[in-house]
Amino acid sequence: MATILGQNQYGKAENRVVKITRDGDTHHIKDLNVSVALSGDMDDVHYSGSNANCLPTDTTKNTVYAFAKEYGIESAEQFGIHLARWFVTSQEPIKRARIRIEEYAWDRIATSDANSKFIGSDEVNHSFVRQGMETRVTQITYDGTNWEVISGLKDLVVMNSTNSEFWGYVKDKYTTLREAYDRILATQVSARWRFNWSDDEQRMPNWEKSYAEVRKHMLQAFAETYSLSLQQTLYQMGSRIINHRSEIDEVRFSLPNKHHFLVDLEPFGLKNDNEVYFAADRPYGLIEATVLRDGVDARIPVDMTNL
Repeated sequence: MATILGQNQYGKAENRVVKITRDGDTHHIKDLNVSVALSGDMDDVHYSGSNANCLPTDTTKNTVYAFAKEYGIESAEQFGIHLARWFVTSQEPIKRARIRIEEYAWDRIATSDANSKFIGSDEVNHSFVRQGMETRVTQITYDGTNWEVISGLKDLVVMNSTNSEFWGYVKDKYTTLREAYDRILATQVSARWRFNWSDDEQRMPNWEKSYAEVRKHMLQAFAETYSLSLQQTLYQMGSRIINHRSEIDEVRFSLPNKHHFLVDLEPFGLKNDNEVYFAADRPYGLIEATVLRDGVDARIPVDMTNL
C-alpha cells in the first residue's frame, strides 16, 4: 500500500537557558525553557535520508544560547520572535518556525543590614528565590510573513473563601450534591491569550507590561466577582482582559474546580460553621472556555495540553 508524508516538524526541545544581566552590583535573571520546532521542505530527509535541507537540532540549541548573549532577553516573547525570524529567514528550506517558551520567575532576597555589611556591600542585589507561583508561557509562530503570538500562564492557584454560591442546577436520580449558598471557590488557572499583532508593520506590544497587566486584571476579576458558578467567574476574567487590553483579541481558560467540602464534625459534638474543610484533589470539575473580542475568530486550540 502506497504511503505519503504528512505534517512534520523537528527541532530541539526544552533548552534551559539562564541569562544574568549585570548592572554593576545589581543583577537581573531571565530563566527560560525554550523549545524549537521547524518545518518546510523536508520531504527528502524522510524519504531518502538526505540531510541536505536539514539544519541539525544541535544547531538550533546553540542558536538559543548564542542569541541569549547577542540579543539579551528583554522578554520571552521578544526572544522567541528573534529566534523564529532567524530560522525562517536564514534557512531557505525552513518555511515555518514555532518557538515555545516557559519562563520561571525569581524574586530578589532581602537581607539584613548586618549580613549586607558582612560581605562588604550596602545592599545585596544578586540573591534570588524561585517564585513558587505560576509559570509564564509563550508560543511564537512565524512563516516569513505573518506572526502569531500566544502567551499565558499555568499553575496559578487562587481562592475566594466566600462570595461564591452554587445552586439551582439540574438534578436527577443520581444527584447527591447539596446546594451551596456560601462556599470556597478555588482553582488552578491555566490561561492563554492571543495578541492581534501579526506583522512587522504593526506596532509591537510591550510584552512585559502586557503580561503584568493581563495578570492583574485576571486576578482582580476573580476577586471582585460574586460568583454563582465558576463559569461565570471565568467569563468575567476573560472579559476584563479583553476590555482593558487592546492588544489582545482572545483568551482561553482551563480551570479545574479545586473542591473544598465541609467536614462533618457532629460526631464529635462540634458545629462546623463554614470553618473546617476537606480539600479534595480528585476528581474535580474542569471548566474550560474561550472569551473573544466581538467579530474575532477563535484560534487558540481547544486542547491546550501542548500549548
